[in-house]
Amino acid sequence: MQVLLSMAAFALAASISPGPVNIVAFGCGVSHGFLPSLRHVSGATIGFTLLFLLTGLGLAELLDGLPAAARLIQYAGVAFLLYLAWKLARDNGELHTSSQRPSFRQGALMQWLNPKAWLASLAGMGAFASQGDTLLVWRFAAIYFVICYGSIACWAWAGARLQPYLREPRHVRLFNRLLSLLLAGSALYLLLE
Repeated sequence: MQVLLSMAAFALAASISPGPVNIVAFGCGVSHGFLPSLRHVSGATIGFTLLFLLTGLGLAELLDGLPAAARLIQYAGVAFLLYLAWKLARDNGELHTSSQRPSFRQGALMQWLNPKAWLASLAGMGAFASQGDTLLVWRFAAIYFVICYGSIACWAWAGARLQPYLREPRHVRLFNRLLSLLLAGSALYLLLE
């Protein structure tokens, strides 16, 4: 039972902390409301859980043998996050009129290109399931799924709660530019790790 509680604590710390996926979930909540943002939340959670599970089942070992592939994933992830930051910075600030609605696919893709997700997967599996116990890997993934979903949903909910304070397009533009800077900073920080 102690190891499961430790896994849950690790999952919560890694999932609730600010990062690219959470920043986008927050922005989705502000721009589109909580319920539409759940598409992003669901995609990000399933995408991460799949990455996490595959890491525990051997993907990490495969990437250790292919350092160029691991580096390519890192660079692609940073480029994708910078692209999202650029889109946020260019947003016109009109709520509910953006053609870019929160999407399941984008949420899932973000996790596979998110260096923070790769680090959490490698660190989590390395710390708790490195002995190759397949049942433990599946348990950890199940715990992580629940905590990850709740954590990302909290960010979307917090963004939705701010919606009434961001009724004017100029306020939304300013807010989106702030989120854009946070997202770009997060991407560049992950590049330096």
